[in-house]
Amino acid sequence: AHKLDNPEAVFISLSQIFFHPLFAGFALAAILAAVMSTISSQLIVTSSALIEDLYKVVVRKGAKDKELVFLGRMAVLIVAVVASALAFKQNSTILSLVAYAWAGFGASFGPIILLSLFWKKMNNWGALFGMIVGAVTVIIWKNVGLGDTLYEIVPGFVLNFIVSVIVSLATHKKNDEIEKEFDESVRLLKQESA
Repeated sequence: AHKLDNPEAVFISLSQIFFHPLFAGFALAAILAAVMSTISSQLIVTSSALIEDLYKVVVRKGAKDKELVFLGRMAVLIVAVVASALAFKQNSTILSLVAYAWAGFGASFGPIILLSLFWKKMNNWGALFGMIVGAVTVIIWKNVGLGDTLYEIVPGFVLNFIVSVIVSLATHKKNDEIEKEFDESVRLLKQESA
């Protein structure tokens, strides 16, 4: 029995063993193409979210297009460097990196989505501070070594939820138009489920 040095390369090894080199080459090229297209899409989406949804809305509302394009390119570069650093981290597997990423996404966005759907008083400040607290909690929890005790999404999710509620209550301003739209959405959902 042959033992692989890198168990995550099992598909590559098996395709070289079981297929003609021409077919193995096509299979590996297809995998590489899928990886590259996913990476490029994720980089663009991340850059757009950082610049259009965060910088342009929160940091500098009147930013010029030239400035946004430059910052977008810098965001792509920074995200690529961070992703590469995570990928080259010793003793990390694809599964552990994916679990870490999902913990970050879940702890950052999960409570925000739930509160936005089911609570009238949720606002942009609660969402912003909740996302920051959720993401930072996941990063700290994992890097301090507490991830072996409790999956980092749990404390990140809970703290995000608490901070989102507190900040939303502290910064809430009654907006009849938003509350009317919220009530109408709830009414339509109840009507469809009945």
